[in-house]
Amino acid sequence: MLNWFKKKLGKGTGVPPAETPPAETRADQPETGAPQVVPVVPVAAPTPPEPAVGRSLFQRLQERLAKTRDSLVSRLDTLFRGKKQIDQELFDELEEILITADLGVGTTQDLLTHVQQQVKREALQDPAALRQALMDRILYYLRRPELESHMVMPESGPFVIMVVGVNGVGKTTTIGKMAHKFKQAGQSVLLVAADTFRAAAIEQLKIWGERNAVEVVAQKSGADPSSVAYDALDYARAREIDVVIIDTAGRLHTKVNLMEELKKIKRVVAKKLETAPHEILLVLDATTGQNSISQARQFHESVGVTGLALTKLDGTAKGGIVVNICHEFNMPIRFIGIGEKMEDLRDFEPEEFVKALFAGAGNNGTEP
Repeated sequence: MLNWFKKKLGKGTGVPPAETPPAETRADQPETGAPQVVPVVPVAAPTPPEPAVGRSLFQRLQERLAKTRDSLVSRLDTLFRGKKQIDQELFDELEEILITADLGVGTTQDLLTHVQQQVKREALQDPAALRQALMDRILYYLRRPELESHMVMPESGPFVIMVVGVNGVGKTTTIGKMAHKFKQAGQSVLLVAADTFRAAAIEQLKIWGERNAVEVVAQKSGADPSSVAYDALDYARAREIDVVIIDTAGRLHTKVNLMEELKKIKRVVAKKLETAPHEILLVLDATTGQNSISQARQFHESVGVTGLALTKLDGTAKGGIVVNICHEFNMPIRFIGIGEKMEDLRDFEPEEFVKALFAGAGNNGTEP
């Protein structure tokens, strides 16, 4: 993904500095206060860790998916090793394993229907072949052609990402790590503290700005979030910044008034910069399992989610939710979080994910 960003974004986009908005207040135009811009703080680049001998990025991903692999793949392998033929008893046990691994009832039924049809056509002869068929079908869910594989970039002007999600899923941390990825790709980044309900959230974003040596636009705690976003776009356009990432307040997906606030931010951003926000990224905590499905549905209905970031995959046995979400919704997964380090926010690569998940006893444990 980073190489693609290098090609699609860059300096000299030809966008003129933003004009001063007219004095009269338009509908949906926020009352703007004096924005505070936290300047770039020169920081020493951290010393990169020594790479572990013989330990690749794939192996690291494989290690971090161990809990999900134990809850899903290890149980599948135990089931298949104990069976010499494919029968109804095997399918009953398979159904239980898939559902309890958080693939969900609908996704499980689709998987079973697909492989049962192959058995009827005698395309599958033994449990080992059934295992491979499950892998192939899961990979199909994760890389369906209708899922846009890359974020859609604007022809000119800053690329605006609006980050949403409930409390405690790791939105601000994800934003900080995203800023690092864009910086590594050679892009200028501006962070926007539109979570004005908590002073601590503004300070946390400023800390991430310092770590990444990027500017942060903020106002005082309690300010209108859409006002912060409005001012930030003025600032970004005037300085031809490549990427603008807007942090929003965590909110329960069931609270209508809070979801309306997100809609307002989206409207204001769109009025200020046509086609923006270009990405509405929903951050989900993978440890919540099936609750992530209801969150994705509610946020998508409210603001039109265009991509997902799943955090804390290293700390849960519920990683099957990745498969469930891709099957249930036409929402591509942009990033997965597999640890605390900056590099542990990974671009989601379906083939790599499936190979790492199924690595081990089923003779599919080799690195791609």
